[in-house]
Amino acid sequence: MEEIQELKIRLREDSSPFFTEEELDYYLKQNNNDLDLTTYECLLLKAEDDSISLPGGLQLANNSKYWLRLAKQYKPKKRSLVL
Repeated sequence: MEEIQELKIRLREDSSPFFTEEELDYYLKQNNNDLDLTTYECLLLKAEDDSISLPGGLQLANNSKYWLRLAKQYKPKKRSLVL
């Protein structure tokens, strides 16, 4: 599977579109084609507050916790060096 397509699946782009293919390609290159790190970074971007307030007091929920839970799966592990 092509990396961009896999990234789209991991980011749930079909059900919650956020990025263009050009943006995904950019982030993938910025992260040296590391699919896990790119997924993590993009999910953090999707986690920005996305709640919407509409006229009349109607509000659409913020999904940031959902995206942060997904991001946790791809969070880089801290490596400690033992001398």
